[in-house]
Amino acid sequence: MSQVRVRAASPEDVPAILEIYAKAVSKGLASWEYDPPDQSEMMRRFEAIRGAGYPYLVAEIDGRVVGYSYASAYRTRPGYRYCVENSVYVSTGAQRSGAGRALLSALVEACARAGYRQMVAVIGDSGNAASIRLHRALGFTFCGTIHGIGWKHGRWLDSVLMQKSLGEGDNTPPV
Repeated sequence: MSQVRVRAASPEDVPAILEIYAKAVSKGLASWEYDPPDQSEMMRRFEAIRGAGYPYLVAEIDGRVVGYSYASAYRTRPGYRYCVENSVYVSTGAQRSGAGRALLSALVEACARAGYRQMVAVIGDSGNAASIRLHRALGFTFCGTIHGIGWKHGRWLDSVLMQKSLGEGDNTPPV
C-alpha cells in the first residue's frame, strides 16, 4: 500500500482540489452548494483562506493529490477568533486510504501550533458516518445535531456539530 504524504497546498494544486470538490458538490452531501465553482472561484477561495493565515493542506498518494483540508474562521465576530472550523475532502478513490485521517491530524496540529484553542466540525448530514467516525477517532466530541437545516438532492439534511480542544483549550486565557 502506498504512503499518504501531507503537505502545504500551493496554487498549482487548485485544479486537483477543484476536481475533488466538484464531485463532492455534484454527488455528495458534505457541501451544500448545488453547483461546483469554476477554477477562478476556487482559486479565489484558496487565496482567501491562505491570505487570512489559515492552514491549507493536501494529501498525496504516489505524487497525486487525493484530498485536501483547511481551517477557516468558525464565526467572524472577534470573540470567536481562537476557534476554527475544519473542512476535509478526500477523492472517492482514496477514501479509506488513511488520507482523511492524515489530513485532519495535520490540520489539528497546525492549528494548535498557530494558537487556536478550539476546532469545530460542521458535518453535512447526520448520515455521514465516515466523517463522524473520523472526527471521533481524532478526539472530537459530539455537540449536537441541527435537524432538517439544509435541502439538497431532494431531501432535508441535518448538520452535525463536533468540537475538539486544541492546546490548552479553554483551561487558560489566550495569549
